[in-house]
Amino acid sequence: MQTFSASPVEMVLGLMRHRALIRTLIWREVMGRYRGSVFGLLWSFVHPVLMLGVYTFVFSVVFKARWTQATGSRAEFAMVLFAGLLVFNLFAECVNRAPGLILENANYVKRVVFPLEILPWVSVGVAVFHCLVGTLVWLVFHLALIGSPHPTLLLFPLALLPMILLTTGCALFLSALGVYLRDVGQFIGVLTTTLMFLSPIFYPVSALPQEFQPLFMLNPLTVSVEQLREVMYFGAVPDAARYLAHLGISCLVLAGGFAWFQRTRKGFADVL
Repeated sequence: MQTFSASPVEMVLGLMRHRALIRTLIWREVMGRYRGSVFGLLWSFVHPVLMLGVYTFVFSVVFKARWTQATGSRAEFAMVLFAGLLVFNLFAECVNRAPGLILENANYVKRVVFPLEILPWVSVGVAVFHCLVGTLVWLVFHLALIGSPHPTLLLFPLALLPMILLTTGCALFLSALGVYLRDVGQFIGVLTTTLMFLSPIFYPVSALPQEFQPLFMLNPLTVSVEQLREVMYFGAVPDAARYLAHLGISCLVLAGGFAWFQRTRKGFADVL
């Protein structure tokens, strides 16, 4: 029986070996998602604009929510809100799809030469593409409504890196688990919806009662949402110690997810 290395070094080497295939699959999936539609790839821009408008109207007009650190204008609320949604959408898109990822690509399972471990990376790559499109939409609206963003926006890739690694680790774990336990997909949908409202997307952590704030910091999205918002809108550099701790935890989740995937993939063909 073929053995698969669960070493993080092998994960990195595998990414290097299959980088061209990963790029091809990401682009094929992005284009395939919009193939046949009238607007085509333009939908990747239209969707974040529509969501930005809906969330801004509901929370700033209907519920009259205001951000405590901003001036209180609807334009600022929209920019702060959307920065948080970028993180959540990246995470939710990958995690919601992960339990069915191997099931959707069952034809690859019995092909010994196909590296199944790259499929979660492809899923994350597609989500990152949509996140970058959303960031471009955010930048256009910021320039139009508020003006030039802070120079700290250049730290955007660095601030997003821990969430990408964490999301990939979760996708690796859930994609393997979903092969053996089909109920995972139903549970994850409920969990991500709950996380959206238990994350500081529509409100800052400082608005919570003091006794609940440490509990909210256990949410894997909280640190990334706040740090991305700091560099994108408030012009602040993330705290180095907090960032490195979050990055370290994300690397551990990634290594653990890869190890789980490699150790369980031997049984994929038998189950499918």
